Amino acid sequence: MFWRPKPVAPPPAGDDAVSPGMRTAAAWAWRFLVVIAAAGVLVWIIIQLRLIVIPVIIGVLLAALLVPYAGWLTRRLRFPRWLAITTALLTLIGVVTALVWLVVAQVRAGWPSLRDRSMVAFDEFLAWLSTTFGLSESEIIDWINTLVGELDFSTDGPLVSGALSVGSTAAEVLAGTVLVLFSLLFFLIDGPGIWRFVVRLFPRRARTAVDGAARAGWITLTNFAKVQIFVAFVDGVGIGLIAFLLGVPLALPIGVAVFLASFVPFVGALVTGALAVLIALVYNGPFIALLMLAGVLLVQQVEGNVLQPLVMGSAVRVHPLAVVLAVTAGGLLAGIPGTLFAVPVVAFVNVFVRYLAAGRWRTTPKPTLSDVLPPPDSPSSADQERT
Repeated sequence: MFWRPKPVAPPPAGDDAVSPGMRTAAAWAWRFLVVIAAAGVLVWIIIQLRLIVIPVIIGVLLAALLVPYAGWLTRRLRFPRWLAITTALLTLIGVVTALVWLVVAQVRAGWPSLRDRSMVAFDEFLAWLSTTFGLSESEIIDWINTLVGELDFSTDGPLVSGALSVGSTAAEVLAGTVLVLFSLLFFLIDGPGIWRFVVRLFPRRARTAVDGAARAGWITLTNFAKVQIFVAFVDGVGIGLIAFLLGVPLALPIGVAVFLASFVPFVGALVTGALAVLIALVYNGPFIALLMLAGVLLVQQVEGNVLQPLVMGSAVRVHPLAVVLAVTAGGLLAGIPGTLFAVPVVAFVNVFVRYLAAGRWRTTPKPTLSDVLPPPDSPSSADQERT
C-alpha cells in the first residue's frame, strides 16, 4: 500500500474567514453606531429647534400636573370640562404671579437696607484687606478702579454686546411663555386627540405597544410632577423658615428662590443654598452665616435621605447615579433647560422601555398607577426588577 497525504482544505474566503464571534460583534457594532448616529441627529435637531421644543416640553410637564387637577375638579366638584380647564389655568397663572409679586415686593421693601448694609460690608471688607495684607485704602481703591478701567465698554465689547442681547433674550422668553400657554391649553383641551394622532404615525402592529408604554410613562410623569412640587415646597419652607428664625433678611424671597430652583436637581439646591449663606454673611456676620449653612445642609440631608427615598423613590425608579449622569448630560447638551428636563425624561424613558421589554402591553394595554408603580415589596415589583 502506498501512503497518500490527506487533502488540505482551501483557506476560507469572504465571511467564512471571520469567526462567528467576530461576526456577531461586528453586527452589534454597526447597529450600535447607527443608533448613536440617529440619536445624535435627533439631539442636534432638538437643539436647533430649542426655542420651540423647550416651551412644548414645559407645556407637557405642566399638563402632567394640571390634567389630574382638572380631572379632580370634574369628578369631585362636578365642574364642566371647560370650567375645570379654565380653573386649572387660572390657578397656575395665579400661583406664579403671586410668587413673583411676593419676591418683587420683598426685594423692593428691603432694597434700602440692602444697599446700606452692602456699603457697610464693603467698607469692612476694605478694612480687612488693609489689615491683613498691609495695603492702604487708597491703593485698594486705585486697584479696583484700574480693574474696572480694563473692562471693555466699547460698542463691540462683551459687556455692551451682552447688554444688547438682553432685549432679544427677553423677546425669546416672552415668545416662549406664550407658546407654553398655548401648548398647555391645547394639551388640556384635546390631549387624548393629539396623542391618538401621534400613535397613528407608527405602524399598525406597533400601535398597541407604543400606546400602552406611553400611557405608563405618562402616569410616571404625572406622579413625578406632584411629588417634585411637594419636595420643592419642603425645601423652600425649610430653608426660608431657618432664614427667618436666624433673622436673615429677605427670608421670603430666599424660600421662593429655593422652591423654584429645587426643580433643577443638585444644581438648584447648591446655588440657592449658597445665595442664602451669602446674604446671611453680608447682613448678619460669619456666625449666623455658619448657622445658615448648617440649616441648609440639614434641609438638604432630610430631603436627600428621607423625602427622596420615601416619596420620590416611588415616583421615579431610577438609580441616583443615573440621575446624576442624566442631569450632567442634560446640562452639557442644553444648559439649564437640560438639567430641568433630565430627570423626568429619564423617568419616562425608563418606564417606557421596561414596559415594552416586559411585554406587559399584551395583558395591560391601558395601565393604571398601581400597574406602573407597584409597592416596592410586592411580587409584581420584584418581577419587574428581575425583568
